[in-house]
This record gives sequence, structure tokens and C-alpha cells, in this order.
Amino acid sequence: MMKITLLGTGTSQGVPVVGCGCEVCRSTDPRDNRLRTAAFVETDDVRLLIDAGPDLRQQLLRENITKVDAVLVTHEHKDHLAGLDDIRPVYFRQKRPMDIYAMQRVLNVVRKDYDYAFKENPYPGAPSFNLHPVRYDKFYVGNVEIQPIQVRHLTLPILGYRIGKFAYITDASFVAEAELAHLRDLEVLVVNALHHDKHYSHFNLEQALQFIDLVKPQRAYLTHSSHHMGLYADVQKTLPPNVTLGYDGLQTIIDK
Repeated sequence: MMKITLLGTGTSQGVPVVGCGCEVCRSTDPRDNRLRTAAFVETDDVRLLIDAGPDLRQQLLRENITKVDAVLVTHEHKDHLAGLDDIRPVYFRQKRPMDIYAMQRVLNVVRKDYDYAFKENPYPGAPSFNLHPVRYDKFYVGNVEIQPIQVRHLTLPILGYRIGKFAYITDASFVAEAELAHLRDLEVLVVNALHHDKHYSHFNLEQALQFIDLVKPQRAYLTHSSHHMGLYADVQKTLPPNVTLGYDGLQTIIDK
């Protein structure tokens, strides 16, 4: 069994946006409140965090997450990496360095931004990270196989991840046709959909739906959505039966 939890489904500003009075930012529907994008994957033996944005502490508390075996980072933008220090209580409980998997370029940013975690004589309250460079070959965390997916965020190469029958892609504006071989026979696909208008570095809703139609997962969930997407209740009515506009705390299970 695999359980996927969408910890956050918002853009870099989150929703509501500070100072915005639009109907989405004023909505009382909790599905319209979006923390920065992240996900949590649980199998029988392994717990994986995908991205660690600035809302991570709040997300860990809300979902009562106390065990994380590894963090898979898609890219180095702050809405995906700025909360990595919030993993400290989990690190303290587990009494072992936290394994971080990302492209070498991203790991260089981790080492720079969290330099105190790599000191020869670290402060006693500092975290400790084991950095694992990810190329494009599959790798394992425990007994779980993970296949990186090559994605482009405008011109920046970033990663998606396939884990069993589940794949997670965020901040994509382009996925090469060659990568579709890694996305066959999915039960669950999570993919970004920023809003309705075309954008230079993210799929909009139309492009995300086209990508879903190309990949043909059994179920698809949209993430990294801004307040310009519209109210959850309105948008959901327009989507195909197998597509759901993701929201914070949404969970789905893959039995196999």
C-alpha cells in the first residue's frame, strides 16, 4: 500500500496572498487555502517527503508526521527548499542524519544555505544532512525504487519523481517526450497547474489537462495552483471525472 498526502498545493506566495482581497483569498472554503507545494509518501516501510518549503513546520504538525526517511527535492527555489531546517525535530527523534536527494546543483544550494549543518564542530541544536546526488537513473530509499523524471521549469532543469504507480511533477513548463516512458501505467499523477492563462515557466490548466491526457493515469491531481485559478468549488465542476483540483491535506491511496 502507498498513501500520498498533498501537504501544500499553492504557489510561491501561497493562498491567500498577503494583501489580496479577491474572492479566492477571502474564501472560507478550506480547500481554497493553499500552503506552499509539498507532498508526503508513505509505504509499509518508508516515509518520503517531497520538497521542504517555508510552510513545512505547519504541514508536519497538521499531518502529525514524526518519521521521514528521506527528502526528495525537485529544485532549489525557496518555495520548495526554504523550510528544510524544520526537519530538525524529526532528525532529533530518529537520531541519524537526514538523507536529502536532489540534483548536485541543488545540493550545492543546500550546503550553502544550511552551512551550519555541515560544520566540523556543529552547534548542538543543528541538523545533520546526508546529501545524495540524483542524476537520471533510478535509486532506492530502503526497499522503495524511485525513478527521477527530467522536467524543465522554463530553462531550468528540475526533477519529478516516480514511485511505484505514483508520479509527482511540479513547476513544469515542459516534459520531453522521451520521459513519457517513465510515466506509463500510472495509477496516480500529481502535476502542476498554475491558473488559466499561459505562463512562461509553469503549465496552465489547459496544458496540465493535455499532459494528463497524454500520460493517461487512472487518477490525476492538480497542484501548485494560484489564487487566479478560481474557487475550488467552481473549478472542480469543469474538470474531467478522473481529475481533481488538489487541496492541502488531500490523501489518496494506491493499494498495490
